[in-house]
Amino acid sequence: MYGSIFSLKPKQGMKDSLINSFRDNSVPEGMISWYVMNPDDNGDLIGIAVFKDKEAYKSNAEKPETHQNFIKMMEFLEEEPSWNDGEFVIGEVI
Repeated sequence: MYGSIFSLKPKQGMKDSLINSFRDNSVPEGMISWYVMNPDDNGDLIGIAVFKDKEAYKSNAEKPETHQNFIKMMEFLEEEPSWNDGEFVIGEVI
């Protein structure tokens, strides 16, 4: 599995709108799961996107609709997300 863990810094008062905007996105081909967490400290949101492999991840990243989703997301953010891409080496669904 391959994917990204990322941090999202919403503009003041825009966190709920950003979360709601994610509900409008379709699930891309090759995606296994994705999550957005609102930490207890009410700081930046944390996201996790998991794809079946690196090829599916890169294929999604290159799609025009992914770029459009990014542009839409940036309307709610103070700065670009920090991305940490890589292979998930341990994972289990219980």
